[in-house]
Amino acid sequence: MPDVKVAISDQFLEAFSGVPKSQQKKVRQFMTKFRQDPTLPGINYEKIEGAMDPKLRSVRVDQAYRGIVMKPDEGNVYVLLWVDHHDDAYQWARNRIVQIHPETGSLQVIPMEEGEIPVSNGETTIEDEEEEDVGLFAEHRDRELVRLGVPEALMPLVRSIRTEEKLDELQQYLPEEAYEALFLLAAGYSQREVDNELAYSRQKKEVDTEDYEAALQRPNSKRRFAMVEDDEELERMLEAPLEKWRVFLHPTQRRLVTMHANGPVRVLGGAGTGKTVVAMHRAVWLAENFFTGTDDQLLFTTFTRNLAADIKENLRLIGSPDVLDRIEVTNLDAWLSRFLQEQGYEYTIDYRGQGEDLWEKALMVGPEGRDRRFLRNEWEQVIQPNGIQSEREYMRVSRIGRGTPLKRSERAEIWPVFDEYQSLLDEHKLRERSGALRDARLILEEEGDILPYESILVDEAQDMGKQAFKLIRQMIPGGDQENDIFIVGDAHQRIYDRQVVLGHCGINIVGRGYKLRVNYRTTEENRRWAVGLLEGVEYDDLDGGVDDQEVYKSLMRGEEPRIESFDSFQAEAEAIAEYLQQRKDDGESLRDTSIIARTKSLLDNYSGALRAEDLDTYTIRKDQAEDRSAPGVRLATMHRAKGLEFERVIIAGVTNGTVPLDRALAEAEDEPTREQIRKRERSLLYVSATRAKREVIVTCHDEPSSWLKRTRGKSD
Repeated sequence: MPDVKVAISDQFLEAFSGVPKSQQKKVRQFMTKFRQDPTLPGINYEKIEGAMDPKLRSVRVDQAYRGIVMKPDEGNVYVLLWVDHHDDAYQWARNRIVQIHPETGSLQVIPMEEGEIPVSNGETTIEDEEEEDVGLFAEHRDRELVRLGVPEALMPLVRSIRTEEKLDELQQYLPEEAYEALFLLAAGYSQREVDNELAYSRQKKEVDTEDYEAALQRPNSKRRFAMVEDDEELERMLEAPLEKWRVFLHPTQRRLVTMHANGPVRVLGGAGTGKTVVAMHRAVWLAENFFTGTDDQLLFTTFTRNLAADIKENLRLIGSPDVLDRIEVTNLDAWLSRFLQEQGYEYTIDYRGQGEDLWEKALMVGPEGRDRRFLRNEWEQVIQPNGIQSEREYMRVSRIGRGTPLKRSERAEIWPVFDEYQSLLDEHKLRERSGALRDARLILEEEGDILPYESILVDEAQDMGKQAFKLIRQMIPGGDQENDIFIVGDAHQRIYDRQVVLGHCGINIVGRGYKLRVNYRTTEENRRWAVGLLEGVEYDDLDGGVDDQEVYKSLMRGEEPRIESFDSFQAEAEAIAEYLQQRKDDGESLRDTSIIARTKSLLDNYSGALRAEDLDTYTIRKDQAEDRSAPGVRLATMHRAKGLEFERVIIAGVTNGTVPLDRALAEAEDEPTREQIRKRERSLLYVSATRAKREVIVTCHDEPSSWLKRTRGKSD
């Protein structure tokens, strides 16, 4: 085979996914032959009549289907761009221009719909704009916008934009990096900040607009093009053409994956921004490039068992068996149990409330009149997270975040309850989770460097808690080390009461905090609705600061979420069943749709109603991974839905008293605590809405949740 390079675009994979299954086999056969040698005589490159770009050619797949390829007159790079039915493929190619951007060097595919996008006619300055009709980017000259990735041919289109809404409407005509640059400028970013966000600041060499091989190596090309090195890699792409995360990464994501860090790294990002994707690619990259010893290992840990199972399965899609042998994937509680057992730990970790009777006994030594709920919350939110072992430590610990203030005399008055409870736990050889995490850390402090880990990656960090991160820090002792700890999380998705300040756990991220801003899962309409649920509530950045979602955007568009209210549960369930039956009649798989409800009992009610209508259901359970081959609409509680994604999501039973959950609010001893519970309840609804890739439907019966009245969406 001659020394040629074959690349494939994300649009080609998307088009391939739309080819009927009966035709996909022939497309696969053609692509394998094409990858092996695109110069074979049997591959006939035909010019496309009326095409704007003379580099584009059609290639015959079979009698009905054609592929569209970029075939430069000179050079050895061939790029698969599109595949479609004969006439549709030609029409797509006629209205596309493929070019290397002269400033950024990225390879761009520009749609040039005739009559809709004018040709640039020169420089536009601030003075050219009429004062009463100023463009959104009037303060930026053409050459400044071109430098940020805007194609010169689209400059008149950009100059026509007066509002952010218009920018969103014209997104389809703009290369991704050009749209992102414009969005960030509109959000108040400086040009230098945009340069850094899109990885332009690292590019210093002059761009050769004919060097396609070099262009394909640049970060903003790699977000939509991938070199195909062998048949096995091609087959993996075609097996799941819509799972683009496996191949294509945003420049910011790629930079985080391949960075050399001199200590712990924290990555924030809203739902759908690819935090877990970055962590998985980072794990593979470290295993391939960073480890030197034959026994070096990487620990990839997350909060729940089912999330760990999903991560382990997805890692198989991007890593070789040799690489995966060096990556241990487990949820932290499972790691904790195994480690302590190996150390001969004599205590049982109480995950099932075995100590409730002991707590009741401990309360008997406490003062009369003190709220029992207050004491329990004090134990769970102050004593346990901070590892308090003595009255003296309790007197000195900060209680920031607790609503009811306590004087020193009041702390002294209630300390006997906690002291007694700890004594009873010791007597019965029990440890609650936080206590077991603390004990594991103390063992590591005493034993020294006994673990094989060179790196630790932490997913869903917002739900881990203080003692968990103190333990993680001790797993790689000795302070900050190269590529030691990589943490991803989002406090907006915190669904358990475990707030943490990493710096207080010995994890120093100063100068190594990053943020992902582009949502790849949900549509912009769904993202905007979900973010609206959190309006007016402050969220932390996992290190004592504040995080926000002001510059957070989806690149996909769709319909507004629908909010439908019914007079009764029966009417609501019947409407859901009718909707699912319609999806089924349209040939869609029900496994791509999920019904999410606040409680298990409510979910069981919907399950029974759907089965009564002969609709298959599959409940995603708390303690096991989803069987993706099983038929039926997916059912999940709001807590279990974390980490999952579906084409369509129905959030059912969003009724007053259920969202937020009255019985959860009843556990609060004061108003500040109730506000914290409401905050977690909002996060549950936010998490549920952001599981959807395409469509969100919110249903309720009787009186709707007050939160639905404050959000915008299409109502019935």
